[in-house]
Amino acid sequence: MKRLKDLHPAESRARLTGPGLRLVTGPFNCSLRTDVSGITGELLTLYGEHALAPEGDMIDFHVEVSSAPGLRRWLRPQARFLADGVTPFTPLPRAQALPMLEWGLNWCVTAYSHHLLVLHAACVARDGRAVILPAPPGSGKSTLCAALVNRGWQLLSDELTLVDFDGSRVWGLARPVNLKNASIDVIRRFAPQAFMTRPVHDTTKGTVALMAPPAASVHAGTRPAVPCWMVLPKYQAGAAATLEPMPRGHAFLQIADNAMNYAVLGRQGFEAVGELTARCDHFSFRYGQLDDAMRVFDELARSHP
Repeated sequence: MKRLKDLHPAESRARLTGPGLRLVTGPFNCSLRTDVSGITGELLTLYGEHALAPEGDMIDFHVEVSSAPGLRRWLRPQARFLADGVTPFTPLPRAQALPMLEWGLNWCVTAYSHHLLVLHAACVARDGRAVILPAPPGSGKSTLCAALVNRGWQLLSDELTLVDFDGSRVWGLARPVNLKNASIDVIRRFAPQAFMTRPVHDTTKGTVALMAPPAASVHAGTRPAVPCWMVLPKYQAGAAATLEPMPRGHAFLQIADNAMNYAVLGRQGFEAVGELTARCDHFSFRYGQLDDAMRVFDELARSHP
């Protein structure tokens, strides 16, 4: 299978500015285009391990990040995100073009993937068994996810968990991990071997950097994992790593609250959340040190849900 890193950089750049760079991202094929030259190098590194979608295969999302036209090309330059030629949200400063592409791809998955239950949650797996990590912003979810996948866990996603309606399978995206603010330096120290983009400042989420997904996670491709645990994480400075059982009813509400298309799916969404809740063991997790958190999750992986 040919991967992006196998292309000559000049060919990759020509596709990005021309017909589109066709990449496989889990269960979706995406065509990426951009004329913002400043993001090309990092973009190609972030997606270097991803497979190239064959020319005859259907593309699910045609996306583009392009320089805003008119005076905005020179005066406070902006970039805009387009999905199939439509601009779904407001242009951003051009310096934010790379994270904008990731946010835009997340928007595409959330807006159009109603054949799956889409959760705002990270998801990692070990030996084909998945841990779903739903949590609000600031909980340490992405930091914990980035640490785990740099300690042997498979990355399925740091933002969107895709679940079959019967709750039996979780599908991976294995796209870059979004890190924010203090988490950037935390993961730099914890996993200095991981590739991370230059920080982008003054976004709506603060300072943002993207971490490349581990090669093994990307190579796992469309192979799903079995959901076994739902863990609600919360970072607290100085806290001991503590995993506590969560009542099933409370777990249902947590999953439903983080289901992006719960209302759209109606009864099917209610039943899907119920199936997922029934299949998993549920915990709340508080941690203050990543090394302690790794030990707790390794013990969890050795348990039998």
